[in-house]
Amino acid sequence: MKLSTRARYGIHAMYDLAQNYGAQPRPLKAVAEAQAIPEAYLEQLLCTLRRAGLVSSARGAQGGYMLSRPPGEITVGQVLRALEGGLNLLECLSEEDACGKSCDCPSRKVWKRLRDGLNEIVDGITLEDMLRRDEE
Repeated sequence: MKLSTRARYGIHAMYDLAQNYGAQPRPLKAVAEAQAIPEAYLEQLLCTLRRAGLVSSARGAQGGYMLSRPPGEITVGQVLRALEGGLNLLECLSEEDACGKSCDCPSRKVWKRLRDGLNEIVDGITLEDMLRRDEE
């Protein structure tokens, strides 16, 4: 399994905003430069994250982006789902009987356990946890 660029950049951007939580809104350009993300691409990601209620924005000279909730209340799973639409490894896990064999498929149970385990892990890691890891 490989995370998309969208997911990786999104996590990096949210980490940057978490580092600056409680300060002035973070300008798009500052996040883009600090995280080495193309500015136009970052703007699309932050727009998606804003629609998901994970970030908010402020306009004007002192404008920029900020987390809409404390870092301890935002999980990696929420960020990934907002950007990817879900964490299903295969279609058959999101759509019942997508391949026509799901009732009899022995590997479907394996993929489901893997998906459930992955969801449990990313839902158990907050942005605050990521910040604390920096301090260790």
